[in-house]
Amino acid sequence: MSRVCNLTGKRFMSGHSVSHANNKTKRKFNVNLRSVSLQSTILKANFRMKIAASTMRTVIKNGGFDRFIIKSDNSKLSENALKIKRKILRKLAPKK
Repeated sequence: MSRVCNLTGKRFMSGHSVSHANNKTKRKFNVNLRSVSLQSTILKANFRMKIAASTMRTVIKNGGFDRFIIKSDNSKLSENALKIKRKILRKLAPKK
C-alpha cells in the first residue's frame, strides 16, 4: 500500500542526508500518516481513512469532514474519498 494521504494526495518528499563531512546521500521524507475514523454528519456514518496529521488539522480548521471534502479539489482525493463526496453532494442536492 502506498503512503499517500487519502484527502490531500500528499506523498513523500525526496532530499539528501548530509553528513558532517558534507557528503550527500539520497533519502525520502515520508508523510506522517494516521489511520483515523472521520464522521460525516450529513450521511450519519463513520469512514476509516489514512490521512496526514497536517490534513487532520486542516479538516478541523475547515469545520469538519463534510465541509472539507465538499471544498476539496477532486484531483487530490482518492477514489474512496470521491465516492463519499458524491454521496454527500447527492444528499445535499434539492429533490425534484
